[in-house]
Amino acid sequence: MPLAFPLGLLLSVLFGILAWLLPAAKVMAAVVAIAAIITIIRRPLWGLLLFAFIATFLPYTTVTIGFRTTVSEAVLMLVWASVMAQHLFGQMQQAPKMLPTERRMVALMLFSALPFLVGQVIINADGNGPINWVRWLFNLSALFLVPRLLDTPQKREQLVTGLLLGTLFLLLLSIPIYFKDRTSATITDVLGKLGYGSIDLVTKTLAGFSTRMTSPWNHPNITGGAMALLVPLAACFGLTRRGWPRALGVAVTLLGMLGLVLTGSRGALISLLLVMVWLVSKRVAYVGRVLMVALVGAALLLMFYPPLQDRVADLFSSNDASTSVRFDEYASFPEAMASYPLGIGFKVDPPVPNTDLLGISNLYLNYVYKLGVLGLLMFLAVVRSWWLYTRPTTRTITLTHDNALWLGSTIGVLAALVSGLFDHYFSFTMVLIAVFWLLMGLNLHEAKRLRAIPGSTLANTGNRS
Repeated sequence: MPLAFPLGLLLSVLFGILAWLLPAAKVMAAVVAIAAIITIIRRPLWGLLLFAFIATFLPYTTVTIGFRTTVSEAVLMLVWASVMAQHLFGQMQQAPKMLPTERRMVALMLFSALPFLVGQVIINADGNGPINWVRWLFNLSALFLVPRLLDTPQKREQLVTGLLLGTLFLLLLSIPIYFKDRTSATITDVLGKLGYGSIDLVTKTLAGFSTRMTSPWNHPNITGGAMALLVPLAACFGLTRRGWPRALGVAVTLLGMLGLVLTGSRGALISLLLVMVWLVSKRVAYVGRVLMVALVGAALLLMFYPPLQDRVADLFSSNDASTSVRFDEYASFPEAMASYPLGIGFKVDPPVPNTDLLGISNLYLNYVYKLGVLGLLMFLAVVRSWWLYTRPTTRTITLTHDNALWLGSTIGVLAALVSGLFDHYFSFTMVLIAVFWLLMGLNLHEAKRLRAIPGSTLANTGNRS
């Protein structure tokens, strides 16, 4: 049965009711919104590309759909609704057999129901656990959209273009605002006009980061993590394409590196540096030169940019508040584990209100805090399975047009995982983790394609899981 017929019937009735009840201007706005929704329902790939752009440009613009959520997550939910409708009407092929990493992710998602239920009972604090849990599951589900909607290299390249366009817009908004006023207040005013909620709370949170660049990701460290995730993909994409895709990749690479430095996110910088050292050991072309240029540029910026001087000086200061807080968090973490052996679930984020416990600035320990030790082990099983499937099997890696998306996404995911030793943002931070898992899905299925090509970097590796 064609999908257009029931949709057309539903719309005709809906528009008639709207025209009867609402003014003309509101009816026109509703028509535009519904047209966009119907377009995504009919073409879920377009919805995923829209998510890639919005999630990297204005990730936390909010909308109410029975509950308050971000536009990014609402689009992701709509994409899944479209996928289900397409399957219902027989207009979409069955997804291929799940890869080992995807099966382990399903196990993690199912297991999370236990900490969710436990947290609902034992955590005595305000919070909407069911909504938070469902949102988290939808963010993780981005991994499974890749085999369903991005089943060709051309479609996966379209996704990369969407991610990089959104990142470019974010950088073009954030960097000039930062250089103009050197304060977070300006961009929070702009974000308020762009549909961000709780601006007063965001402004208060960012008060202590006035010398560091903020962005639509809200926090400088989250911005730095997003750059560490996406800039390697932009660099590999730009170096192997021609025309405007090359210009897009190069622009995001250069502006992203500048933005990363301006955020002062030490964890993101160190993680990207460590991954680049690994790439040098693999003799990847350009990496050694890029590393040297980056070091020279950082040295020059350090000489002439006082905020960066202050940030680096904090590394060697006994009064560095950020480092001191992290040591306090690690010291109190065993008590948190003993208090919540199955995790605190999804009602609240660490630290638990009305306790003396602290949060934890570590991706892996944050899994323990939220899902317990077993939750961490299941997450590590997902990561291990991904690495065994996608890791290069040759001593050297040659960057080419054919393997650019695989190599760029591999570097980005590795940098995000290494940054997890210093920050927790890739564990339960909504939207950012959706981009992370979407990139991992892209990486897995590019690796699957390359493994089938004789003589490629990943060929003849057997069935690893």
